[in-house]
Amino acid sequence: MLVNAADMLKDAEAGHYALGAFNTNNLEWTLSILKAAEETKSPLIIQCTGGAAKWMGSFKVCADMVKACIDALNITVPVALHLDHGTYEQCLACIEAGFTSIMYDGSHEETFQINLDRTKELVELAHSKGLSIEAEVGGIGGTEDGVTSNGELADPAQCKQIADLGVDFLACGIGNIHGVYPADWAGLSFERLAEIKAEVGDLPLVLHGGTGIPVDQIQKAISMGVAKINVNTDLQLVFAAATREYIEAGKDQQGKGYDPRKLLKPGRDAIVERTKELMEEFGSVNKA
Repeated sequence: MLVNAADMLKDAEAGHYALGAFNTNNLEWTLSILKAAEETKSPLIIQCTGGAAKWMGSFKVCADMVKACIDALNITVPVALHLDHGTYEQCLACIEAGFTSIMYDGSHEETFQINLDRTKELVELAHSKGLSIEAEVGGIGGTEDGVTSNGELADPAQCKQIADLGVDFLACGIGNIHGVYPADWAGLSFERLAEIKAEVGDLPLVLHGGTGIPVDQIQKAISMGVAKINVNTDLQLVFAAATREYIEAGKDQQGKGYDPRKLLKPGRDAIVERTKELMEEFGSVNKA
C-alpha cells in the first residue's frame, strides 16, 4: 500500500518511536527493504536520491519499480516513496513520476530566504497533489549524493520559520553527518535538539546520517521528537561485506556461482536482516 508519509510520522512522533527511511539503489535494495518491513510489520519509507535515480534510469523507473514490487510481494504495510535531498527541480520531477513524498533540501541555497520561498511553493504544490513534504535547516555533515557539508547546528528560529510554512516533517542539523562517522565525532547535540523541538512543537523531526550513531543516542533522539531516521551507508556496508565474503570464499568460481542471482543473494539477505535489526532499534516493529 503506497501512501504519503505524513500520518505515519505523526503517529511515530506521538508514540515515541521512529520510522527508518531506507535508501534504495536498485531492485535488490527495494525487494530487501520491503521484505524486512513486511516481516516485521513496520511502516516503511523507501527513499531515493537524484544520483540513485540516475543510476536506475530515472525517478519514473524507480517509482514504477517500487510499485511493482509492492504488488508482487503482496505488501500489506504502509509504504511511502520519498525523494531524499531533492533540489527544487527534482521535487517537481518526483511529483510527476509518482512519488508520494518529497524532500526539498534548501539548506544549500545561497540564502535562507530562497529556502523559505521555495519551501513555501513546494508545500502548497505537494499538498495540492496529496504528497507529504520534508524540508531542511542547517547542512548535514559529510557527503550525500555529491554534495558536501561540514555540518552545522540548525538555528531554532529558522526551524520555526520553515515549520510554520506547513511542512510535514523537518530535517535539522544537530551534529549528525552522512557516511561513516569519524573516531573523534563529538556526538549529537541534544541541547540543540531540545531548543528546536521547543520551537516547532509536535512537528516530526528527521535525523539524517543514521549510520553509526550509537543506539543509545538514537533512542534518546527518538524520545525527544525524532520520528524519521535516514539509513543508506549502513545497508551499503553490510551488502558489500556479504558480497566480499562470497567472492573471497571463491564461491563465484564453484559451479554456476557466477550467476548474478547467486552472487547477489548474500548481500540481499544481509540487507533484509540489517533492516529488521534497525526497525527493532527504532521501535517501529508491529506498528503497521
